[in-house]
Amino acid sequence: MIHAAAIRNHFVTSLDDCRAAAKPYRHWLLRDVFPHDVCDAIKTLPFDPPRIEDTEGKRETHNDTRIFFSVENRARFDVCRELADVLQHEATIRELESTCGVTLKGGFLRIEYCQDTAGFWLEPHTDIGAKLFTMLVYLSTDPGSEEWGTDIFDENMNLVATASYHYNWGLIFIPGADTWHGFRKRPIDGVRKSIIVNYVKDEWRDRHQLAYPDQAVA
Repeated sequence: MIHAAAIRNHFVTSLDDCRAAAKPYRHWLLRDVFPHDVCDAIKTLPFDPPRIEDTEGKRETHNDTRIFFSVENRARFDVCRELADVLQHEATIRELESTCGVTLKGGFLRIEYCQDTAGFWLEPHTDIGAKLFTMLVYLSTDPGSEEWGTDIFDENMNLVATASYHYNWGLIFIPGADTWHGFRKRPIDGVRKSIIVNYVKDEWRDRHQLAYPDQAVA
């Protein structure tokens, strides 16, 4: 496993090189987000894709099948520990705040490992509420996966763009009343793997989902 400092330097370089967009809301598009060894280690974590017939357009429909870089999984898997350490680190927080013009101090790190299969979809939603920051990093290389990016909508639910889904590319946005996004129903032939990184407010109820439930970021 690559040392945390190398992961952090790689991620900061990706942030420095990211492309910012203003419409329909501020978002950032990243390439080569983490070292490939890190992405490969995440992809090979020993968790089978959940058997889900219908998400009803929400991830929380099947909360009991979701995988997080929790305290338990940080202890079990090197990649969970190393990546969580990087995203909790004060230098990383400063870089994210500078790039995105957001304040994360006092937030708590939440990293979800997603494995979406045929039938998965997400209705347009905003992530507003207890989430301070959202980043998605895509991990699959399956045939057709280039069509699996996150959909971005305007306030009238018109599709404005779809983030480019490529291995180790990413999307960042700061949750707000206008940050409509989702995943339209479309074929998934394989497993749509990704991680979702959030920093959430202390009011977050599901503390078992947090990487450091008793330690806010500096």
